[in-house]
Amino acid sequence: MKKTKATKRSKTADQSHASKPYWEMTTAELREATKEFDQEFIGETFRPATPQELARFERARKRGRPRNGLGAKTISVTVEKRLLAQTDRLAKKLQVPRAALIARGLQAVVNAEVSV
Repeated sequence: MKKTKATKRSKTADQSHASKPYWEMTTAELREATKEFDQEFIGETFRPATPQELARFERARKRGRPRNGLGAKTISVTVEKRLLAQTDRLAKKLQVPRAALIARGLQAVVNAEVSV
């Protein structure tokens, strides 16, 4: 029963909100539109998340760059302007990020030195 009442209140609040933005409401209208938030212990009315909702939450929580190797480290490197412009043009032509192109170049140099 409580959930039904809360649902009815939510619809009323949504309808009030849809008809007029909060900043244009009178005090009485605002009080009516937001009264669902006056309940104490509203968290007790929540249901457990479904497996699909949990999976969606985990996907959202793990956003960010994919981890390669041991992960990435941000560094500051000074590069001559002309070389940087050439690097940017090549990265655009190859359709790769600048950082990926620089990483490929560093890896090539390291591999060449290690094999010598």
